[in-house]
Amino acid sequence: MIVTDPVMGSREAATLEFLATHGLPAMYEFGDSARKGALLSYGPSLTDLAPRAAEYVDRILKGAKPGDLPLEGPTRYYLTVNLKTAKALGIEVPTSILLRADEVIE
Repeated sequence: MIVTDPVMGSREAATLEFLATHGLPAMYEFGDSARKGALLSYGPSLTDLAPRAAEYVDRILKGAKPGDLPLEGPTRYYLTVNLKTAKALGIEVPTSILLRADEVIE
């Protein structure tokens, strides 16, 4: 599991190349990483989170104290499976996982 942060994000292409070269599977947080070659991704959608962040900014600009606002987490998580990567690694992804996936890359 590779957590996305500024350091790892700036090295994602090199990390995915290293993983592929050494035949290692990886799971990331965001679907874009699976589309680029990671085996799986499971995490929130930044597109879903952006409007909620804008609501917080709006509330703060209207006078709400940031410390008074409730802490919120994602309400939906997305699973992306890259079957091209699975095949290259010799991994058979169970049908039960494929049926639960929001996106399957073939």
